[in-house]
Amino acid sequence: MEQHIYNEHTGISYTLQGDYYLPDLALPEQQDKPIGLWGQRHLKHIKQHRKILHINLLTSGKLNDYLADIDKQAEDMFFQLVKQMSDREGITEQLKADNQMKWAAQMNNIRSRATEIINYDIIYS
Repeated sequence: MEQHIYNEHTGISYTLQGDYYLPDLALPEQQDKPIGLWGQRHLKHIKQHRKILHINLLTSGKLNDYLADIDKQAEDMFFQLVKQMSDREGITEQLKADNQMKWAAQMNNIRSRATEIINYDIIYS
């Protein structure tokens, strides 16, 4: 039979576990927002390199919102960078129609550079 105690001073309830009363703690509710590739990369980074930030976001219930925001920022920046670079380098739909291999190679190069910029500026910072 479990025994419960409520401390009115602290507002915390306790449950007897063996010989000890342990606090009944729960994480706050979080909105379940989908986290994409960029958010997952950032989560992995903060778990490994910024542990205090990760724990603070997790225990405050703000981790999911934070990662969704990072993911959206990175995704928007990626599409903007790819568009700007392809415009500046003259990669057009005409090139795609005339020489698909060249177009694909140049677009892959641009996407790779845009990914590196996002990784440096947002994901691993």
